[in-house]
Amino acid sequence: MTEPASGEQKKTGEEPEGEKPQPTLLEQMGGLSGLFYSSLPVIVFVIANAIFGLTVGIWAAVGSAVAITVLRVVRKEPLQPAISGFFGVAIAAFIAYRTGSAKGFFLFGIWTSLVYFGVFVLSIVVRWPLAGVVWNALNGNGHAWRKDKKSLISYSIATGAMALIFGARFIVQRWLYDEDYTGWLAFAKIAMGYPLYALGLLSVVWAVRRSEKHLKAQAEEAPREETDAEVEARLREKYAQAPAVEN
Repeated sequence: MTEPASGEQKKTGEEPEGEKPQPTLLEQMGGLSGLFYSSLPVIVFVIANAIFGLTVGIWAAVGSAVAITVLRVVRKEPLQPAISGFFGVAIAAFIAYRTGSAKGFFLFGIWTSLVYFGVFVLSIVVRWPLAGVVWNALNGNGHAWRKDKKSLISYSIATGAMALIFGARFIVQRWLYDEDYTGWLAFAKIAMGYPLYALGLLSVVWAVRRSEKHLKAQAEEAPREETDAEVEARLREKYAQAPAVEN
């Protein structure tokens, strides 16, 4: 006789079909390759600008972004990060060209950080914290979390952490921009990118786990609603046991 499927899975070490391991935090951010891809155009721009001038720096940055996109296509990796990264580099290069200054390459990212900061803060003020909105929308969980005070507070804290990250990016990089520290601007853009974003994601993970745990506990404590069939059966039993009325 053949052994049960579970036994085969234990021997081979394979996971049951349909059960996939959850992606790690690094994988959600695109892995080490994602960190490298996002940093490369900035590094290329700074080096090429320092050696050959602004025009070469601009074309080198755009060229590296195109190369990254092509590489992702060849390796059949997700294109969305590459495409968004390419457009980001293209816009930054255009601003640098229009301003005629290397530091203009970072201007788009600086003001984008301020916009993100405002959006995150506003979402907390109107009691629709983005961390909760985005997570539950992507997972099709509806809006039950907004009716739970603990979940709302948790997601507001996580959203506030993300707002602080973008606020810090704007303040630091804006100061470096005003002081004409182009090299330090490049360093700050990389250092305040993925590392800080990882901290923000950790706060979101904490909020999600805290919310789901509390909502699950509430669901288990809440009395189960009877189905129509159960209500009908209970009423039948009730009236069947009632004493007959004598004429």
